[in-house]
Amino acid sequence: MKRPHLPRDHGRSVLHDITWTAGPVVLVIAIVVALVYWLVDPAPPKTITMSAGQPDSSFYIISQEYAKLLARSGITLKVLPSDGSVQNLQRLLDPKQHVDLALVQGGVATKEQASQLMSLGSVSYVPLVVFYRGKGLTLLSQLEGKRIAIGREGSGTRMLSLKLLEANGIYPGGDTQLLPTDGLQAATQLVSNEADAVFLSGDSATRGLMLRLLRVPGISAMDFKEASAYTRLFPYLDEIELPPGVLDLGRRIPPETVHLISPTVELVARTSLHPALSDLLIEAAQEVHGTAGLLQHAGQFPTPVAHEFPISEDASRYYRSGKSFLYRTLPFWIANIADRALLLLLPVAVLIFPALRLVPALYRWRVRSRIYRYYGALIAVERGAMRVTSEDERRALVVELDYIARLHHIMQRFERFFDRRRVVPSMNLIEIDIIGA
Repeated sequence: MKRPHLPRDHGRSVLHDITWTAGPVVLVIAIVVALVYWLVDPAPPKTITMSAGQPDSSFYIISQEYAKLLARSGITLKVLPSDGSVQNLQRLLDPKQHVDLALVQGGVATKEQASQLMSLGSVSYVPLVVFYRGKGLTLLSQLEGKRIAIGREGSGTRMLSLKLLEANGIYPGGDTQLLPTDGLQAATQLVSNEADAVFLSGDSATRGLMLRLLRVPGISAMDFKEASAYTRLFPYLDEIELPPGVLDLGRRIPPETVHLISPTVELVARTSLHPALSDLLIEAAQEVHGTAGLLQHAGQFPTPVAHEFPISEDASRYYRSGKSFLYRTLPFWIANIADRALLLLLPVAVLIFPALRLVPALYRWRVRSRIYRYYGALIAVERGAMRVTSEDERRALVVELDYIARLHHIMQRFERFFDRRRVVPSMNLIEIDIIGA
């Protein structure tokens, strides 16, 4: 009878068993960990894109400051020039534009549009200042039938101006002439009597330009007496003041407090923005917008008070508790790797604990299957002993039996290690029969 093949290098067979038992389990765990690491919580991109404003605008200058601060953490911020808040919003809503964030003035988004994006916080005021020829103007409705410069087409100033005029009963196409100019051009029209009033906001309402207009005889700044009512009707507006002398303390310009209404600029992003980048952007916003200015106190901005766009959960967490321990103590990319590694603990634990029970069971099955092969070899040796005709054949059977006995002893040790039970029967009787044959 043909005897079963028995490996002569038992150490190699043990290693083979361990490899084929634990290898697939380790491979599955590694694949799951890799999927969780890269798909569930992918690494933040090293390059993001921001839609800003015209190259000479404050939005564009602010975006360049963001780029410098993000570069310290190895993030490249690409700044795209734009026509202003309206185009910035359109780019964020258009997936083909690949724009990640932008500065957006309040009042330019509908509720549906705002629900598709998220805010990282309000970062500054953009007050609306109305200059007019004459004195005593307190209501926008008093401008009906006059010539009003309300900003260029597509600008946030024009969009806001139209909403406020409509709330006061003034609509495009009526007796009131709405001029598509802003900034210095609109101010020149007012001084040269080509316009009766101008709406200035953002980059148009610079301190220098406002001061020049208020020094011209016959030109005044409108005092919004109903500022509180405007903030109730338009939730994205805030009530702010120009204190007496804030533009020129020596000449006390303006001579009295001027009440203004102002939308805020929000740092708006797509909902897909990586949480780690959200923290970096808010940290940069604190450096850029946190200083005191003409219309704000130090530390007033950025703020989690979002007017139109829902504040993101990551931004709320940052404003509430600041950066996490890892990001406070480690460089950005090292902290990110550590943070993602912690996220893997749960799925890895879920896989490892069942595997700790599965691997010994599989290995025990392979060991027992090998033992059953040794039983076949014992039967072959026993039958060979019945047909021994010479001393040489008897010695050969004894040598093979000794080898099987040593394997039997090793297998017993593995069995005891895994389940503390002896499952291999003794071979002493067979050994005695062969030796005595």
